[in-house]
Amino acid sequence: MAEVATTGLAAFVALVEQLDRSTGTTAKVEALVEYFSGAAPADAAWALQVLLGKQRRRLITGRRLRQICLEGSPLPDWLFEECYAHVGDSAETIALLWQQLNPAGSQASPLQRSPPHSPLHACPLHVWMEALLPAAAALEHEPQAHRVRQLWSDLKPGALLVMNKLFTGGFRVGVAQGLVIRALAQLSDLEEPLLAHRLMGGFQPSAEAYRKLIAPAAAEEAVPSRPYPFFLASALPPADPAAAALAGAATAWLCEWKWDGIRGQLIRRGGEGFLWSRGEELINHAFPELMEAATALPDGTVLDGEVIVWPEGAGRPASFARLQRRLGRKAPGRRLLAECPVVFLAYDLLEQGGEDRRSWPLSQRRAALDSLIQGHLQAAEHPAAGRLRLSPLLPLESWEQLEPRRQQARDAGAEGLMLKGADSPYLAGRKRGHWWKHKLDPCRLDAVLLYAQAGSGRRANLFTDYTFGLWNRPPSAPGSTPPRLVSFAKAYSGLNDGEIGALDRWIRSHTTERFGPVRAVQPLQVFELAFEGLQRSSRHKSGIAVRFPRIARWRRDKPAPEADCLASALALLPPE
Repeated sequence: MAEVATTGLAAFVALVEQLDRSTGTTAKVEALVEYFSGAAPADAAWALQVLLGKQRRRLITGRRLRQICLEGSPLPDWLFEECYAHVGDSAETIALLWQQLNPAGSQASPLQRSPPHSPLHACPLHVWMEALLPAAAALEHEPQAHRVRQLWSDLKPGALLVMNKLFTGGFRVGVAQGLVIRALAQLSDLEEPLLAHRLMGGFQPSAEAYRKLIAPAAAEEAVPSRPYPFFLASALPPADPAAAALAGAATAWLCEWKWDGIRGQLIRRGGEGFLWSRGEELINHAFPELMEAATALPDGTVLDGEVIVWPEGAGRPASFARLQRRLGRKAPGRRLLAECPVVFLAYDLLEQGGEDRRSWPLSQRRAALDSLIQGHLQAAEHPAAGRLRLSPLLPLESWEQLEPRRQQARDAGAEGLMLKGADSPYLAGRKRGHWWKHKLDPCRLDAVLLYAQAGSGRRANLFTDYTFGLWNRPPSAPGSTPPRLVSFAKAYSGLNDGEIGALDRWIRSHTTERFGPVRAVQPLQVFELAFEGLQRSSRHKSGIAVRFPRIARWRRDKPAPEADCLASALALLPPE
């Protein structure tokens, strides 16, 4: 293993570079263990915050950093753009250019710099995160530009790149959260699930927080609001799923709908209620009716389930579009609460009477959950208890019933099926073999390529971001006005490298107009788009918003006039 710097920002930069070079998980974990074993607790806390992708908000925009670079160098704008087109990342472009224009210690450079032997590169990481970067971000105009250039001029390219990423909040490194937790487990001799649990509910980087994180298990302090790490399902293989992945008889599995809502944990501890999303956001304020409903739960209860809009008396939940209206609202008004009423569909019991039940077989957890919802809540006659419901189990006596049951999902307002081993514990993260999701096949429409834009990163020189359109009416239909194409969806994935290259060449030779970085092309190429669903939207020209669109295939065999119309898309809209 390459030697890693032992102090300050330099040590963290060396770790990032080593993680970027390593391809195997063992090497990554070894590098992480080495870094955390030698880092001061305050630095380790901030490194953990950044590596887990929990870094705070953006301090300075990439556009502002680019402006600072151009104003402090003799580079013309066009040359910077050409360099950016080859690199594909503003922060990396600046890091590479600045060193060429302003070599460290060069007294001949006209650019402002820190003293040649400035100790900033050895400054602790926590000082950078808590003082140096926020102080520079708090300045304005020329004082800010002057300070940022000072910081740049004292750093090597690798450190300069990391610094820029920390400024913009765009820091990404090729290491999964599970590997970071594995390294900390090796270092602390703690179980990985315990560390994952301690990290849930927010980690505020400090030396004290890091010490508590890796403290012996007996020293762990109970935090009433802390959720458990979520257990995630894997997708069933598309071909003959029962034979490929599901062991044993169908009766050994619990089957239920895969709901199209927000995964969450509803907690009742210490006389308080908490609602956490899978993204580890505390969303109490957005769903006050669920906070009221939580008061009906016995203390020491944690439920896993789905937040979903379900109007009273309706036989099925409303579309996800209705739920989206509730998201991000700190104080939803009475009208919104009435128009988009939510329920919590519980499908697992993680804690009961303050005792962790995750090691129990699912069949036992589910029986206890049934007793809680149908027994305790009904007996309590709490006015808000109706907001807490059971996610019903679906009969599945044989594997021959699996596909017919899945095809009923759309009528039930669901995305597909969930299959969970009756004897499965509640684990952390995605562990294959215990829980499976069997979603409906995606919807598909043939659309025409209208616009293209260059990508980023390694595809910065290629047109990889596409906008597609549908006909407002069939080209063959009679009418006083000719049919036209209306923008329908954007897609960025689905083509292989060979297809991307071929399409890029076609786009360059069939461009009709340019709008900044966007090119309009001749409407000749047809692509089959796959997507998870549609919803009405006044923000889009088509009146439709598309969920998770991607390219399924390039329809070279199909002429543009034979692409689909908006009427075909409207027919796929779910009932309100």
